[in-house]
Amino acid sequence: MGSYCHRRYVSRLFQNFGKLQPKMKTEQEAGLSCNSHKLMLYNDIIAPSYFGGFHMLPLGVRALEKLTRLVDQEMQTVGGQKIAMTTLAKESLWQKSGRWETAGAELFTLKDRQKHQFCLGPTHEELVTQLLANNQVSYKQLPIRLYQITRKFRDEMAPKYGLLRGREFEMKDMYTFDTNKDTALETYNAVCEAYDRIFDRIGVEYVKVSGATGLIGGDLSHEYHYQTDVGQDSVLLCDRCEVKMNKELAAVDGSLPSSCQLPATDCELQERKGIEVGHTFYLGTKYSSIFNAAYRSQEGQNIHYSMCCFGLGMTRIIQSTVEVLSTENNLRWPSLIAPHQIYIIPKKDGPRGSEYLAAAGSLSDSFTQRPHLRGEVVIDDRMSMTIGRRQVDADRLGYPYIVILGVKALESPALYEVVNVAKGETTFMSEDQLMALADTIETI
Repeated sequence: MGSYCHRRYVSRLFQNFGKLQPKMKTEQEAGLSCNSHKLMLYNDIIAPSYFGGFHMLPLGVRALEKLTRLVDQEMQTVGGQKIAMTTLAKESLWQKSGRWETAGAELFTLKDRQKHQFCLGPTHEELVTQLLANNQVSYKQLPIRLYQITRKFRDEMAPKYGLLRGREFEMKDMYTFDTNKDTALETYNAVCEAYDRIFDRIGVEYVKVSGATGLIGGDLSHEYHYQTDVGQDSVLLCDRCEVKMNKELAAVDGSLPSSCQLPATDCELQERKGIEVGHTFYLGTKYSSIFNAAYRSQEGQNIHYSMCCFGLGMTRIIQSTVEVLSTENNLRWPSLIAPHQIYIIPKKDGPRGSEYLAAAGSLSDSFTQRPHLRGEVVIDDRMSMTIGRRQVDADRLGYPYIVILGVKALESPALYEVVNVAKGETTFMSEDQLMALADTIETI
């Protein structure tokens, strides 16, 4: 009974396999959608709540939880301590930093019953700096690196492309506090290296460029982008030199493609579209001086922290990787964050239908006895359907491995048809070979 409880059956998933692929009714609706948006709606990864807001459904949440574990690992590797700050921020804090006005209409604002004004935090520099200002810290405790993964809000004027440009989203934000600029830059480089590892482990090609500091502020910034035509940013890249920058930064700095701070003969800039999924900033004392956030030095002086902040768009990463990897009709995931790893299809009902389903359950148990595959296996128990029909659904959903139990699966020795979806390869394996493959599947 214990092992049975760990089995996952398609018939019990919160998923509608009978949905028709959504068709945009107007040209305007079509312009608000992209391939990944349509695929995630059609396959019940997300569901609309209101214009610019989406529910994350079970498969989407599984992908998000895996990405969260990956980010937790790398943030804690560089000494990150996880916290959870309030979503509501007092107007007075944002007024003090000067961002209440500069953020403008993008801030969601509200009043409580005492008429106190708040905003729903799109970012938390004010709150975290006030937190440090309220707590006396010794130089011996530094550096302090605090991060959270929480829901953020932005009153986006023109939401589009699902999770890529919405009004609320999941974000990882880290705020670091150091003794001076030199140690802060050491932190900056360490966290940027952690970001590199995160994107390397996800396994989708990305580009890291110099970025504009914008509303956050500071005087050093880098951005991480996935390159795709639906990206809202333009990045300038040169294959012959090391220039990689956001076009916005080039315009601000005057480093336009014609000059680019390099000899024109050596620099051949190309403009490409990108989805920004990560952003890093060196802030210096911009916020610590405003909020008088200071540590106690060895000499007994109060010295303002030198700060950095680092953001990752968690839901953006999920959809943008789907946008990059998917075909027109089939979802494709980075294998590490795919909602499930293995999809088992037993032969349809017939004289031995119950035997095939039982064999699928036994095979699932063999997989999930391996701790890294617990919860990673789904059995398609829609036994009235052909293998081919169910395989279409499995392929459409982007399961990394499809294991088919045909006639040979009940023979001795058993033989299973195994589809590596990412590679488009089909092979036949014994159970020992299949379990050896299972041991190589990386999960998080």
